[in-house]
Amino acid sequence: MKRELLVEICLGQPDAVEDFPFGDHVSVFKVGGKMFALIPTISDRLSLTLKCDPDKAESLRQQYPSVRSSNFHKRHWNRVSIDGSIPLKEVQEWIEDSYDLVVDKLPKGIRLRLQGQVRGLPD
Repeated sequence: MKRELLVEICLGQPDAVEDFPFGDHVSVFKVGGKMFALIPTISDRLSLTLKCDPDKAESLRQQYPSVRSSNFHKRHWNRVSIDGSIPLKEVQEWIEDSYDLVVDKLPKGIRLRLQGQVRGLPD
């Protein structure tokens, strides 16, 4: 799996944007101004940091050796080493879960629009 594919999946989420608030060494993916994923731009080993429900985060860490707690916030963020041990479909689901967790905490109007319950204004 290549970094470009992870970036494509992250940017494929509705209204997702890539930002570099910590410098050029890490891409930060946001929705509504809030982070849902981080991918280093320069690294020998590809990894992905994702927001995760605390109970699920712990379960994933026990199930997969390549999933560890993140330095960000150990209960709510996982760092996933992309080493081929986790199927792409699962990684994609985790990205979507992370995105959904962030969207769930956004202001109601934005949240409803992103969840497809309210249409934006006509052009």
